[in-house]
Amino acid sequence: MKDIYQVIKKVRLSEKASLLQEQNNEVVFEVDRSANKLEIKQAIETIFDKKVVKVRTANYDGKLRRKRRADEGRAASYKKAVVRLADGESIDLI
Repeated sequence: MKDIYQVIKKVRLSEKASLLQEQNNEVVFEVDRSANKLEIKQAIETIFDKKVVKVRTANYDGKLRRKRRADEGRAASYKKAVVRLADGESIDLI
């Protein structure tokens, strides 16, 4: 099992993420690519001391990028987790 502080990388703040938080009480995190749903759930419950109801994950490939020339590079791939909290629970991000 991984260290819980290596599982959660950062919080993803976007318009869609804030809409999910308002409507469904869900928070979006960027997580370690090899982390599974159980490890993500345990990490969130331990770090934030909140009850997690459900975890959804999605893997994203890095996009192609170009810099000044025709050479192509690739942005880093990442894994995103959408975590639904129990009723009455919330994580204050700001």
